[in-house]
Amino acid sequence: MYRLGIDIGSTTIKMALVEVQGDDVQSTKEVRILATDYRRHNAEPMKVGQEMIEGILNKSSFPLGEDRGEALFSIGITGSVGMGCAQRLGIGFHQEVIAAAEVVKQLYPDVHCLVDIGGEDSKMIFFEEGCVPEMRMNGNCAGGTGAFIDQTATLLGVETSELNALASKAEHIYPIASRCGVFSKTDIQNLISRSVSKEDIAASMLHAVSMQVVSALARGTEVHPKIFLCGGPFAYIPELRKHLLQALEMTEEDCIVPEYTQFIPAIGTALLSTKEQSTKYNLAQVRSLFTNDHCGVAPLSGTLPPLFADEADYQNWLSDKQKKYGNLTGEAGLTATRSNSPQDGLIGIAGPFYLGVDSGSTTTKLVLINEKGELLFTDYSYNNGNSLQAFHSALQRMRDALGQNIEIAGSCSTGYGEQLLKTAFRLDHGIVETMAHFMAAKHLQPNVSFVLDIGGQDMKAIFVENGSIQRIEINEACSSGCGSFIMTFARQLGYEVSDFAHMATLAQHPYDLGTRCTVFMNSKVKQAMREGAQVDDIAAGFSYSVIKNCLYKVLKLQSFDQLGEHIMVQGGTFRNHSVVRALEVLTGKEVGFGPIPELMGAYGCALYAKGGQR
Repeated sequence: MYRLGIDIGSTTIKMALVEVQGDDVQSTKEVRILATDYRRHNAEPMKVGQEMIEGILNKSSFPLGEDRGEALFSIGITGSVGMGCAQRLGIGFHQEVIAAAEVVKQLYPDVHCLVDIGGEDSKMIFFEEGCVPEMRMNGNCAGGTGAFIDQTATLLGVETSELNALASKAEHIYPIASRCGVFSKTDIQNLISRSVSKEDIAASMLHAVSMQVVSALARGTEVHPKIFLCGGPFAYIPELRKHLLQALEMTEEDCIVPEYTQFIPAIGTALLSTKEQSTKYNLAQVRSLFTNDHCGVAPLSGTLPPLFADEADYQNWLSDKQKKYGNLTGEAGLTATRSNSPQDGLIGIAGPFYLGVDSGSTTTKLVLINEKGELLFTDYSYNNGNSLQAFHSALQRMRDALGQNIEIAGSCSTGYGEQLLKTAFRLDHGIVETMAHFMAAKHLQPNVSFVLDIGGQDMKAIFVENGSIQRIEINEACSSGCGSFIMTFARQLGYEVSDFAHMATLAQHPYDLGTRCTVFMNSKVKQAMREGAQVDDIAAGFSYSVIKNCLYKVLKLQSFDQLGEHIMVQGGTFRNHSVVRALEVLTGKEVGFGPIPELMGAYGCALYAKGGQR
């Protein structure tokens, strides 16, 4: 009989096909790993699981010979998403810490401590002779996990697989707060702005992860050899192992890193599969394990109204918005051309021209307009820790596109680098972000009553009365209702943000994810996947969640009447039309937005520069 262990986590599925010598599990000491597979499931565990089973059964190392049809299997499931799948499949579920401990108890009796780092959790298990293993896991904080490592790779602009090579060449270790992704991001961006090498940042992050695991899980308990290391990060980032051993003051001889370290829970649940399970599966039943006919679809616990009835409904809505708010280019616009000579300006487009720049903490946005407020040029780029260079490069791209002799009659800056750019480049004006966004919104909707700007990590709400700003609200420590909130989960599920947003517009059963911070949202997404929610339903749920966080947690609205009847939205988050529509559905009010929501701060600056020159 063969044993199949399936570990369905928040982002990946791991499978291990195991052959055990002997019938008594408790006395077994020899285990043969016949086949393994490791894949991201992108919120479709049933579909990917079926593909993986076919792959494992077809591997040449699967030694069933010609009598495959007579083979019997026991099956066990583990993992953070595995419980719901196990219930639908009618298969035994084993908690992953217990599954990992089973491997050590049966195969590595000399181990004192198991350390496991996964995608969103980390664990320590202490083994003492004659005692029940003591198991410890991280709580709701994702510090010291694979997700923390992935986030650092994103900030450095590299693949996670490149971090090990970078860290191996580091010369210095810098302090990075590892207890929270928000704090670590600030520390890492500060290091980037100081031109610290990627090699040193990568190593500093691995050091921070190691210290977080030890301090959060050991909690004063002495860790002594031997230690057993498992989990994907240890498998794919050997430098992480080096930093953990340094934190524990140990050497390579003090630890065990098994060949199949990323598959340990899957192997453990395979070993446990015969303890409480009398059902045995033949080959045909295993092949059909994840098919819809076999597992069915569980009812979702909470859904919200669809954002649009269908694609046609969405396109009609979008066309109507573009007619009302979409004309910023006029007869000139981004299609403007210049002569072949790089020294000449635009053909047939009269000046004067006005420049606006929004210098944020991570991006620089530049806009050039004419006297009519029509767009001539736009630019959006990442700062990479150097706001001055980012703006200088954007100016050069503008002159390359429009001609070197473009004469700018007025200029204005806003954002994180407002004063820096104004001083360094002798710009005419500098204004606060809220004023820039208000001016841009008022240009598109003169009677605007409420402006909501949501960027990557911040949110600004401007309440307007009689054409003047009455009050302003901003988010504080929590970034759960911002663009990075959607971007993080889209990438985690394996999608580009634009594709994720479009899927949301077509979802028919948006999953209610509630109003939660990013850390707690992880558990809600896992619940949605356990219940069988489709990716588009989860995507739509995020769109609703962003707006709910804004309306109920940041603004704490008592009535939607406070927003007035002329609502405008801007900021990169509202490039996701699903988020705009979620605001309309929740408030029952029409919402307007322009064609360049992510550039409206810079556009407002350009308008201010134009007005300031009169």
